[in-house]
Parts: sequence; C-alpha cells; structure tokens
Amino acid sequence: MTANERRASVSLASIFALRMLGLFLVLPVFALEAARYPGGDDPVRIGLAMGIYGLTQGILQIPFGMASDRLGRKKVIVFGLVVFALGSFVATWAPDLNWLIIGRSLQGAGAISAAVTALLADTTRDEVRTKAMAMVGASIALMFALSLVLAPALAARIGLGGLFALTGVLALMGIAVVIWWVPPEPLHPVNRPRGSLAEVLRHSALLRLDFGVFVLHAVQLAMWVAIPALLVQAGLGKNLHWQVYLPAVLLSFAVMGFSLFPLEKRGYLRAVFLAAVGLIALVQFGLMALAEASGMPSLAGLGVLLFLFFCGFNVLEASQPSLASRVAPAHSRGAALGVYNTLQSLGFFAGGALGGWLAKTWGAQVLFAACGGLMLLWLLIAWPMKAPPRSLPAGPGSPGDTDLDAGISAAPAQPVKL
Repeated sequence: MTANERRASVSLASIFALRMLGLFLVLPVFALEAARYPGGDDPVRIGLAMGIYGLTQGILQIPFGMASDRLGRKKVIVFGLVVFALGSFVATWAPDLNWLIIGRSLQGAGAISAAVTALLADTTRDEVRTKAMAMVGASIALMFALSLVLAPALAARIGLGGLFALTGVLALMGIAVVIWWVPPEPLHPVNRPRGSLAEVLRHSALLRLDFGVFVLHAVQLAMWVAIPALLVQAGLGKNLHWQVYLPAVLLSFAVMGFSLFPLEKRGYLRAVFLAAVGLIALVQFGLMALAEASGMPSLAGLGVLLFLFFCGFNVLEASQPSLASRVAPAHSRGAALGVYNTLQSLGFFAGGALGGWLAKTWGAQVLFAACGGLMLLWLLIAWPMKAPPRSLPAGPGSPGDTDLDAGISAAPAQPVKL
C-alpha cells in the first residue's frame, strides 16, 4: 500500500469501527433492558425495535450510494453520521418503547456503508483492495468481540440510555475522522458517464455477490439466536461467552492473513472464496450435530466450530466487497455498493426474524440445518464465478482512477465475469 492508501484504509475502517461499536454495545443487552420501558412487555415490539434499524438502513443504502456518485462520498458520509447520531440521542431520551423504535429507525436511516465502501474503492488500487476491505472487516469483527466484553458492565453502570448516548458520541467522533483524517476524494473526469440503478441490476456478476452477502449475514444473525444458549448448556455462563468469541475472532484474523492475501496474489481467489462458503456450510451442519446430541454440548467442539466460522466469515467479508467494487463500473460504484449493502442489511433483518421463528417453532437443529442449506445454495450459485482481471496501473498519484474503467482503455476489451 502507498501512504495515501494506508491512510484511507485506516481512517475509513475507523469510521466503521466507531459506528459499529456503538451498535454492537447495545445488542447483547437490548432485549433485557428494553423490557423495562413502558410497552416493553410485548416481545414483538421489542423485536421490531431491534430489527427496524436493519430495515431502514436497507431501504436507504441505494439512495445514499447513488447520491455519493453525484454529490461526493464525504458529504454523504457526514450527513449519514449526523442522522445516525440524531437517532442515537432520540433513543437516549426515549421515554417509552415507541420512541425507542423511532430512535432505532433514525439510526438505520444513516445508511453510509455504501458511500464509505465506495470511497475506499476509489482511493485504493485493485491489487490492495482486498487487503483494504479486510481492514474494514477486521475492525467490525473486533468491535463485535469487544462489545461482548464491555456491554454487560457498561449497561449495569449507565443503562440502555447511556449506551445510546455513547453511540451518538462515537458517531460524532466519526464525523471528525471524515473531515480531518480521511484523504481527499480523487478527481474523476468531467465527462465520465453517469451510472444508473438499472445498469447495476442487470449486472449478473454483481447480482451473484448481492445474493451471497444476503445469505452470509442472514446466516450470521440467525445462528446467533441459538449459539448463546448452546454455550450456556455447555456450562459457560453468559458473562463468560467472550472467552470463546474473542480467541476465535483473533485467531481467525491470523488465518486470513496467512491464507487469503498470499493465495489471492497467486491467482487462487476463486478457490479461497468457494472454500470459505463451503466451510461455513460445514460449520452449520457441525452445530446441528452438537445441538442434536443428548446431554451437554462439547464446549471445545463449539469453540472449534466458531473459530472455523470466523475463518470463513472473515475471508468472505474481505473478498466480497472487494470483488463488488472491482466488477462494478466505476461511474456506478456507489449505486452498485448501495445495492450490495441493501442486501446485507436485509440479510440481517431476515436472519434475525426467521432465525427466531425457526428456533422457537422447530428448535436449534432445524435452524442450523436451514443455515447449512442456504450456504450450500450459495455455493451452487457462486460456483461458476471467475475472479475479475486486475486493472492496469494508472498514472502516478491517481489510485482512485486505477479501476476497471481505467484498465479497459489500455487492455483488450473483454467481459468481466464472476
């Protein structure tokens, strides 16, 4: 990476980290704390308060992504963080569950993921794009693990309202990062064509990735409906679950660093990608077997399966947005990543809703079997993929133009397939 690429990667990953830490801090304690609000005796409304964030974010990712193509990435990111902070402070003040739902919906309305990812793609070359996306994915996974450690203690001291206030402050810190740390946006040619949503929705390679990110995050959230209960059954108290999560996440980063990047450099990105999808499918069937076993599940077995899950998950979290940014036309990159992030958010929403229903109606075994079946379906759909060719180097000092459009002009025309 060049110095500018490192600065862009670290600063944009920190924006994701600040925002996601605030969100993740709330999740482990939300259901219990929200039950104390007026109207909190209704589990359906509590579920709505949890899930409406993903719904509003999913609806607005495409408009925000398209706006970033036209108005500039940084303006859209700052606006989204302001909306997210406003929603956090509304949730802090909320006197009842209805206002808590309004605050959560406003948080989701700050849908900046597409704009942040598009800016990261604009400021990095193809050959380091996956590494840059991996830094974002690693920051999110670390915040998830950190929240599991901090959330119970913080909730006991400052309550759910205090956690939402902290979330708002973290969002304001993200605005400062955008203004003073994120590098300037690269200049694009004045006559560059404008993309359209229809162009993105007709792109078969992008649609394959969109389906994949929906499945990945639906499975991720659905399996966590049952994982905590399995750990408790295995003899690990709720306040000690981080002792399994944190080592699994950290060790999986090491595996990703020693596998994904070297193998991608040697031309094995497709093989690594498909292997990660297959690995998560196997993990789901392994969890199904543990849930079916009579008596106490094996804590060691759960730890190994969660480690393998995070190995596959981190590889896909790094490679999928990188691939999406590389196969998308540069003039429609914001729109393409808006659709991609919309499907990611809808995957969270569907995973939480359907996962809870499956676990309640049919049990953990059927839940994990359904997750494994979805992963196998994704593997089948992803199998014909081909890794996109890397673009040729652009002129010095212009990494933002080193994209597929820049490379096409200097290379023989050929369709990009995935």
